[in-house]
Amino acid sequence: PYIIAELSANHLGGLERAMELMEIAKSAGADAVKLQTYTANTITLDVDGPGFTIEGGLWDGRRLYDLYEEAHTPWDWHPALFEKGRELGVTVFSSPFDFTAVEMLEELEAPAYKIASFEIVDLPLIERCAATGKPMIMSTGMANFAEVEAAVAAARRGGCKELVLLHCISGYPTPPEDMNLMTIPDLAKRFEVAVGLSDHTLGISASIASIALGASVIEKHFTMRRDEGGPDAAFSLEPDELKLLCQSVNEAWSALGSVRLEPSASEKPNMIFRRSLYVTADMQPGEMFTAHNVRSVRPSLGLPPADLPRIYGRKAGQALTRGTPLSWNMVEGGNS
Repeated sequence: PYIIAELSANHLGGLERAMELMEIAKSAGADAVKLQTYTANTITLDVDGPGFTIEGGLWDGRRLYDLYEEAHTPWDWHPALFEKGRELGVTVFSSPFDFTAVEMLEELEAPAYKIASFEIVDLPLIERCAATGKPMIMSTGMANFAEVEAAVAAARRGGCKELVLLHCISGYPTPPEDMNLMTIPDLAKRFEVAVGLSDHTLGISASIASIALGASVIEKHFTMRRDEGGPDAAFSLEPDELKLLCQSVNEAWSALGSVRLEPSASEKPNMIFRRSLYVTADMQPGEMFTAHNVRSVRPSLGLPPADLPRIYGRKAGQALTRGTPLSWNMVEGGNS
């Protein structure tokens, strides 16, 4: 699985903190760090009125303009952050929120583009990103199937050849019962694309479970310490949790393997402890085999248990002692 550590607003307004977070992501095992490229002016308007102040939820009472002014990643940080990624050997890319952001990211040779859930209905923005020819990732939070279909068509129309859809629930945080992870294989089949998960739950269980359903990309917000605050802190992973996420989803992927019904390498040493037929009481030549003197027990050095019905009623061809693994040459008349 390709693991994307979402930096978002957890830099808390500090470039040095942002770079330290990138180091944490690399150390934890993430493949990429994702930024968000906007300013308060490119994403909303500095006005009051219906819809411009958030009602309810994590950011209740905040004006959109003020929230985005606090949360945005300054554009003049971007060159340093991209350079830091190259230094660390971790991919850096971003979610642009308007055409000017795409232009700036193109100057920085961004390797891919992410369309955020709230922008999946912005078809011109999708087409503009697709026109770069770069791989694209689109989150499907809040979208219905028709909207996802329109977004995928826009990406294809714009020239996108490599597309990933991330199943996403845009609740902050998302209750696990809202995740509906069964949507992942449906998206993959319906749109014939690679599919992953943008996970806003508080833990990592949903991300791990998504791997079993075919997720190949995991995106998760991360921070240094949630108690330091910030717009996204409440649903972000701390460093040890991010490391556990990276380990766990890779272990889950490794565990999927392939369809196989034969002993694995780790099982072969234990094959000897399967059941087989053993003499359970001393026997004289000519004595009849019964439930009293032969049983199916561990280990597996004797005849298979399936032969037991054929053994009962036959006679011992030689003297046998308790604890002897039974074989056909010990049975009068042998295997006949």
